[in-house]
Amino acid sequence: MLRAPSALLRRITPLVLPLLPAAAAPSPDDPHLWLEEVQGERALAWVRERNAHSLGELEAAAEFAPLRDRLLAILDSRARIPYVSRRGDHFYNFWQDAAHPRGLWRRTTLAEYRKPEPAWETVLDLDALGRAEGENWVWKGSNWLEPDLDRCLISLSRGGADAVVVREFDPGAKAFVADGFRLPEAKTQVAWRDRDHLYVGTDFGPGSLTDSGYARQSRLWRRGTPLTAATLVFEGQATDVSASVYTTVEPGFRREFARRGTTFFTTEHFLGRNGKFERLDLPADARLGTWREHLLLTLRKEWTAGGRTLPAGALLALPWTRFLAGDRDFAVLFAPGPREALAGYSATRGHILINTLANVRSRILVAKPRPDGGWDRTPLAGADFGHATASAESDDSDAFWLQADDFLTPPSLFRGEIGGGAPELLRQLPAFFAAEPLTFSQHEAVSADGTRIPYFQVARKDLAADGRNPTLLYGYGGFQISQTPNHRAGMGAAWLEQGGVYVLANLRGGGEFGPAWHQAALKANRQKAYDDFIAVAEDLVRRKITSPRHLGIQGGSNGGLLVGAVMVQRPDLFRAVVCQVPLLDMRRYHRLLAGASWMAEYGNPDEPADWAHLARYSPYHNVRAGVTYPRMLLTTSTRDDRVHPGHARKMAARLLEQGHPALYYENLEGGHGGAADNRQLARMQALAYTFLLRELR
Repeated sequence: MLRAPSALLRRITPLVLPLLPAAAAPSPDDPHLWLEEVQGERALAWVRERNAHSLGELEAAAEFAPLRDRLLAILDSRARIPYVSRRGDHFYNFWQDAAHPRGLWRRTTLAEYRKPEPAWETVLDLDALGRAEGENWVWKGSNWLEPDLDRCLISLSRGGADAVVVREFDPGAKAFVADGFRLPEAKTQVAWRDRDHLYVGTDFGPGSLTDSGYARQSRLWRRGTPLTAATLVFEGQATDVSASVYTTVEPGFRREFARRGTTFFTTEHFLGRNGKFERLDLPADARLGTWREHLLLTLRKEWTAGGRTLPAGALLALPWTRFLAGDRDFAVLFAPGPREALAGYSATRGHILINTLANVRSRILVAKPRPDGGWDRTPLAGADFGHATASAESDDSDAFWLQADDFLTPPSLFRGEIGGGAPELLRQLPAFFAAEPLTFSQHEAVSADGTRIPYFQVARKDLAADGRNPTLLYGYGGFQISQTPNHRAGMGAAWLEQGGVYVLANLRGGGEFGPAWHQAALKANRQKAYDDFIAVAEDLVRRKITSPRHLGIQGGSNGGLLVGAVMVQRPDLFRAVVCQVPLLDMRRYHRLLAGASWMAEYGNPDEPADWAHLARYSPYHNVRAGVTYPRMLLTTSTRDDRVHPGHARKMAARLLEQGHPALYYENLEGGHGGAADNRQLARMQALAYTFLLRELR
């Protein structure tokens, strides 16, 4: 999905999308289209010039070097929690620090992991691999052959882009498999069918990709044959978002599925049976899961089935055998109440861990099937935290991981067994900033249509309500992504310790209160998310926490669109804007990279009715000469092959040609996360915080 960082330039979850295509056909009314030529000589010369100007100002500031060094020390600290994933008897971790900027993929045992300083065994050194191959490899994950776990597919990106090369790896030998599976650089979707076959969706040539740049076809590739000989097994349409085939392997159960993503939020699901894929009778906007003998379903809208209406946001379960026989009497494992939402679930051997939000605070339930076909649901013991997430360690035990934190409490990692008493504390992040003088609280603003919009505020306990406090307001408001009160060590060190106030807004368009909260700000209703953000800003001024002179806003990706839109709508309300890897040109977004896949969120600019509402807030089209705007810092990455860097480039060019104050910085690596390693990330964060401190104090 199009996802934003929840703190200044945190890494963003990658999405399989296409490699940078050529820019779409020019529009005669856009004089800056040449900036969409990502690697164009003229465009890159412009980037270098703007970078030099911005770095010349910000890196020369007294605040910059101390902030950069402190942020890098946090990012590289050996005291960070090494989060792990269990594969067989080993626990794997990917680790980056000063000595290993691109990272080590390593493993240990549970007995070692319990120690303060575990003994780690290096499985793959990305820095050494990059040097040997002359590449700037960035880790993009592993895909394991189950249940054997003696082979995996490793994805590597050049410079942090979403496009990857895929190579077969032997974790026992700690080496790539000679003559093993290899896929060239592309936005590939791949799944093991068995040891000698892969389901592959990639760029097979003309007609193999959707308009959004995802794989349209899935082909079965047999070991030892050329990729061109792979057999077509499933295909979607060009107008779809994507199509793919995947497998699920659980103890005692193996299934094959195909899915056709007709829009960003709707999917046709197919089950492999009797040598073909049969379409399942499910709501198009429901999310499908499977756990042993059970089908699991998450609803985005109400669904009438089995003689009753099941609520939007519910988590449902039904044995596969009954479902395939026509039964629709689903068990309701979770049904949201007012201002409640499902945040996710995870399955152990005998239980399902259900993460929920109640007024944006975490609640965790444990569901267990009974012999009579019913389910028991109880709170997870030992999980009484303001913000916590539980996840299964594996599907062959009832062990689980529990991470708990909040704005001021560093993350703690626990390991427990369901029914086994209080979880065991294994790791706790040290305090990277002084939290004792601080407090956080939850408030509500009233939006333009009367809707109550919650927000969190982090500030000094002795904060004076005099309207003079430098305040950073962050928002996202899209794609049903929730903003929760998790710990932000870099923000605490670089902003809170400097006397700043941090505010996190829970806007419509997000998922904090379930699907309806998201759907309230779709397409023609997008303005509601912007009204919500403006309402929070106005509430901060009303409460005299800050004033427009001291109020800054920040957002990335869809959040970059948010801050761009409210800047042009209410330039009087803000002093500074940090706009990262943003969408800004809503006339052409659907023609750039993965933009077509987001039309279910924003609308289709080629449809006059949709363009009518997009035109009202598209930042690039609403900048006006003669208006006094807050100063804006735009950042992006040349290697962002998800949200086209042309958005940020063109916005900066338009602001500058009209004489508005703007800074622009483009990292040559980094993908949609903006940075490829900790040093780049610390620099990007320090640029943003330096800008904010200088503008808002």
